[in-house]
This record gives sequence, structure tokens and C-alpha cells, in this order.
Amino acid sequence: MGDILSQTEIDALLSALSDGQVDAEEMKTTKTQKRIRVYDFKRPNKFSKDQIHSLQNIYENYCRGLTTYFSGNLHSVIESKVLSIEQITYDEFIRSLPNPTVLGLYSLDPLEGTVLMEMSPALALTIVDRLLGGQGQESETNRELTEIERTIVENRLTQVIGITGEAWSEVYELNPHFVSMETNPQFTQIVAPNEMIVLITLEVKIGEAVGIINICMPYLVLEPILDKLSTFFLFSTKAKVTSPEQVQAIRQKIEWAKVDLVAFLGHSEILVRDLLYLSPGDVIPLNQAVKDPLPIYVGEFMKFKSIPGLNGEHLAVQIAEIVKEGGEQDG
Repeated sequence: MGDILSQTEIDALLSALSDGQVDAEEMKTTKTQKRIRVYDFKRPNKFSKDQIHSLQNIYENYCRGLTTYFSGNLHSVIESKVLSIEQITYDEFIRSLPNPTVLGLYSLDPLEGTVLMEMSPALALTIVDRLLGGQGQESETNRELTEIERTIVENRLTQVIGITGEAWSEVYELNPHFVSMETNPQFTQIVAPNEMIVLITLEVKIGEAVGIINICMPYLVLEPILDKLSTFFLFSTKAKVTSPEQVQAIRQKIEWAKVDLVAFLGHSEILVRDLLYLSPGDVIPLNQAVKDPLPIYVGEFMKFKSIPGLNGEHLAVQIAEIVKEGGEQDG
């Protein structure tokens, strides 16, 4: 509600109008201009703030799954995060992509339509380099993939797309299905150029190399479940209580994880000359005494001490001590 003028203020305003100090038409124009809000009809905002926040939460979960997958697959330190979520037209998105690039087309059953995932060439070539025995160095040039590289990237792209279903599970049960991979953005017309999309941009860091993953989700694909995105935002802002059943389920998944367990017999240093003349029957003395317990490593860390022996016809070790202090450090 506007401010109420006093009688003195009213008299002063009428006096100013009479003297010509204030223009009535100018006052009307100024008042009208204040009500005008700029709106671009070519880029209407079809996603509400609540829905954008929901997508932010969903793809932060997706980044955690992506980090876990790449860490195990590439055996490297991986970091991933959501850089931005914005609404643009499909044409703007396609025009921003390099040629060639890596484009994965996939569906989200039971939703109709196609979703697009773009993996930057630098990230794709880093993954290939890492899988083929390299250090995972970032490529300085953008080039077409070879047939072998294309097969490797397509396989990893399929796995990365598959993680989508788990990230969306709290909102809606979606089953992602990989459709095809393209390298030319002009050959991927999944919607009309002027259709609105939501663009989720992720940053993936593999060692020192940094790459981008763009996920293009057309409004027409998400329209049937937009109300669920709004509802998910309301519930996701409340504190979540972990039930005993959830704790037990997580514990069971962790217990089934496989780790390398190695009993270290000892080591020895010999001359290359002696190594060249080794023959069957020769004995190499170790630095480990027969009566001393053998260290057992879980991954790279010493966790137990043991006594060697036999279990039937098989070599075995018996756990003699659990290493508690310094167990997180290399032995």
C-alpha cells in the first residue's frame, strides 16, 4: 500500500503543479516505466527456482556416483562437481560446442524424448590415455577419435549415462538407455532449435587434467515430472533421518567390497651379476627372520601381523596381531 500524504504535502504538490515545477505527464510516464519488466520471449524461463534447486541436488548426487565410478575404473584421484545449471535454447547449446566432440544420446524411460550428454574432447582423450597405460595427461589438440579410441569412449560413456538412474531414484524411477554416440553437433537434432533446455555443466578433474561434461535435458522431456521436482525440493530441504535399515544396507554394500590382501615375506638385495647367474636350487636369503611375524597389507597399508604355515596342501597365514596404531600409514 502506498504512503498516505498529509494535507500539507497535498497542498505543496498542487502548488507545484500549478506553478509548472512538476509535469503531470512526466509523472505518469515515470510511474508506468516502473511497472515495466524486461522479458525475452525467445528465452522464456520454463523451470522454476525450486525445480532448478532440485536438479542441483540430483546432479550433486550424480557427481558422487561419477567420482566413485571413475576412481575405480581409472585408478586415479578424481574430483567432480556441478559448475552451473542454466536455461537456454537448444540452438544456443549446439552452437557453443566444438567440432568434433563426444556426444552421447540416451533415453530416460518411461519419459519420452532424447537427452544429450556432451563430454569434452580433452576429458575423453584423458580417459583414453589413462586406460591405455598413460598418465592421463590432458590433450592440447582437438581431433577425431580413432576406431579403438571411439570404442573405449563409447563404453565409458554408456557406463556414465547408466549412473543417471541412481541419481534420480529419490525423485522418479528412470531407466537410462544409451542410444548412440556422435562427434558432429550438427547431426544431433533432438528438439527444435528454439526449444528450451536445462543445461547442467559438470567439471571432472582426473589427476591434474580438467574436463567438462554437459547434460542437455529438453523441457519437453522433463515436463511430465516437473511437479515431482518441486515436491522433491520441499522435502530435500528438511533434515533426513537415517533409519537402521538404511545403515544396515550401507554396511552390507561395504562388506562386499573387494580389497587386495598381501602377506609380505620379506625382501633382499643382490648384485646384478649374481642375478644373471641364478640357477634352480639356489637360495636367496631374505631380511625376514623365520620366527618374526609377517606383515599383512590391505591395499597399501599394513593392518595385521601373521605367522606362516599350511592349511592342508595350501600355503596360509594365521593372524597373530592387529596393527592399530599407525595402521593408516605405510608399513
